[in-house]
Amino acid sequence: MELLFNTVSTVVETIVDVAPIVAVLILFQVAVIRQPVPNPRRMVTGIIYVVIGLSLFIVGLREALFPLGEIMARQLTAPDFIGGGGAATLSWRDYGWVYVFAAAIGFATTIAEPSLIAVALKARQVSGGTISIWGLRLAVAVGVALGVGLGTFRIVTGTPLVFYIIAAYVGVIALTLRSGRTIIPLAYDSGGVTTSTVTVPVVTALGLGLASTVPGRSPVIDGFGLIAFASVFPIITVLGYAQIGIWLARLSNKRRGSA
Repeated sequence: MELLFNTVSTVVETIVDVAPIVAVLILFQVAVIRQPVPNPRRMVTGIIYVVIGLSLFIVGLREALFPLGEIMARQLTAPDFIGGGGAATLSWRDYGWVYVFAAAIGFATTIAEPSLIAVALKARQVSGGTISIWGLRLAVAVGVALGVGLGTFRIVTGTPLVFYIIAAYVGVIALTLRSGRTIIPLAYDSGGVTTSTVTVPVVTALGLGLASTVPGRSPVIDGFGLIAFASVFPIITVLGYAQIGIWLARLSNKRRGSA
């Protein structure tokens, strides 16, 4: 009964959230473009699908993904699992499985990210096939894995977030100056598409759960910030992926020339 009540209340909240978007679209269509709404029946049907889909997705987040991420964080940081002598004697080296799990879940959620798949398909289309779908997806997923793994290390150690972000963006700037103009916009967009429907809920729940269980950490201060890591590191790996591709192409040309 409680689940049914939560679902109904979520549907109502979603309708309220979607209403301004629909109002803006209709306003511009009628008042600015001054044309009737095309296919009104299809539009209404689509809006209903959007409301239902978003509502079910939000309910799924609340009932499954958020609790699952927090539970996994608690289990992986439990002293009995780590095998330490107690919470007071644990060091950052004792949380190895936390880093591995964070990197693995970051990689898996990014590979399954619908927005990344859409961007990869469009990138291959406009590049004439020179940009591989799986190459881009793997490069972004590796970046998220590295970022989330390093982010959990930051939570465990309690070091300031700003140092990591500054160092990461210094790397981004250095790679940007060495990269071709064609790959830079795609690399920056690849960092943005990781903060979408699948990755954000799981990574956020992991960060909050970890900050709640590691001694001396605050969920408010230390629990957030993993999404920042998941956004900046894919830019680095995509730019690096492009540099590796250029290097391999030059090496292949040299071998052909010497032959």
